[in-house]
Amino acid sequence: MALPTHLDLQIVTPDRLIVQEQVDEVEIPGSEGYFGVLPGHTPLLASLAVGELWYRKGQEKFYLSIAFGFAEVLPDRVTILARLAERAEDIDIGRAEAAKKRAEERLSQPKSDIDYERARVALLKSLMRLQVSARVPGGARVGELKRMRDTGRG
Repeated sequence: MALPTHLDLQIVTPDRLIVQEQVDEVEIPGSEGYFGVLPGHTPLLASLAVGELWYRKGQEKFYLSIAFGFAEVLPDRVTILARLAERAEDIDIGRAEAAKKRAEERLSQPKSDIDYERARVALLKSLMRLQVSARVPGGARVGELKRMRDTGRG
């Protein structure tokens, strides 16, 4: 049996299907570290961490911010079931920066009633969203354009 030449990639959140494409390579943020997948990969099931997922079609790479969930890898298919997933061009930078600031403020408070793990995860997610959003070439992003339009500045 011949090895597959492409992977069918599907990225799904509880809200919607984010990606359904045929790709050449995927790098996934697993809970034990990042791992790469090429066509013909050995089957596996992995839990996901907060991180940057990218996939390649030809010479072009596409980036997403991912948080928690599971990845199923088969020789010809990768299925990502993520709690959160957002394409780089869809990230609202202003919202991500506000979330980062809120999380940093919570973590800096010496109060004992703060859920530090929740604040730490919120900070990780906002930092990852900002990192992934910086991957979009050309500056303007859909999330940023939408925010400008909604506030009457665009």
